[in-house]
Amino acid sequence: MQLPPIATTTIGSFPRPSWLAVTERSRANFRLEGPALKEAQDDATALNMRAQEQIGLDLLTDGEQRRTGFIDHILGAFDGIDLKETAIKTIYRRREQDHVVPRVVGKVRRHAPAILEDFRFAKLQTQKPIKMAVPGPMTVIDSTLDESYHDEKAMAMDVAAALNAELLDLQAAGCDVLQIDEPAMTRYHEKVFDYGARALDLCLQGIHVPTIVHLCYGYPGGAGQQHQYQYPELLQELMKTRIGCFGVEFARSNYDPAVLSICQGRIIMFGCVDPSDAPVPPVAQVVERVGTVLKYIEPKNLWLAPDCGLMTISRGLADAKAKLLVEVAREVRKTLTKGI
Repeated sequence: MQLPPIATTTIGSFPRPSWLAVTERSRANFRLEGPALKEAQDDATALNMRAQEQIGLDLLTDGEQRRTGFIDHILGAFDGIDLKETAIKTIYRRREQDHVVPRVVGKVRRHAPAILEDFRFAKLQTQKPIKMAVPGPMTVIDSTLDESYHDEKAMAMDVAAALNAELLDLQAAGCDVLQIDEPAMTRYHEKVFDYGARALDLCLQGIHVPTIVHLCYGYPGGAGQQHQYQYPELLQELMKTRIGCFGVEFARSNYDPAVLSICQGRIIMFGCVDPSDAPVPPVAQVVERVGTVLKYIEPKNLWLAPDCGLMTISRGLADAKAKLLVEVAREVRKTLTKGI
């Protein structure tokens, strides 16, 4: 896989067309069932990937058009998870809030591929490289109610082993980049030190394609920040792991990119566009933001992305924000050729 300097991509999710689903609070409620639903999801995936190509993104995703939500699409391939008889769990995201979550009722094992066929279909739609994402062990733990393990470390290692099997299959099928979404790592640094970093490494055993851990603070749809913890100590700990790229949120956080100076040699997927329904910012404003991070990260190791997924906004706004990334990258590359 060869990407240009200042490559462009997205986190993964794009809005579902209105004829496919109604999206509420980052969850898709599909309008169809059975074969008709699969056909509609195929159509939506192909349509979205064609849009990404036309916009000019360098690294595509399948748009996550088949996923009901962030977690369930993957967990449906795991034993030990009950997706039907759900439970209420208080989770700290922007604030403590009750969420309906799957229940963990036994040992977690992968019994079938989760997104392998999603990738194979996506691969038929494009000649460009493709990135596929799974939720990481800490985020799976945070987004489920444990009624079986009563030991987060043990559960994290079983989840990591199940995810590793999925990632190995994706790699064997030709997936170019693998992403592990771990927003829980930004909220529970003490758990990262305790077991999260080790679980991340277990996910990556035998993996040699580029890998990303996505460490967002915000969530699709905007709302308040939740920066109880900050990046530096988290990045220092994860620099000890096999992970090859850090997906970090800088558009809404307004952090000083100097915190990325410790990430020498790793790729940075730099969140530089707000994924909420905020207006598209001026190109020059984002170019300036990207210019600050180039003081610390080489152009070949810098990828531009939104802070988080785009699924909660309109299709037009999502496409406009993806197009902005391409325009920003084009302008920044000009400064590189001028030696600025």
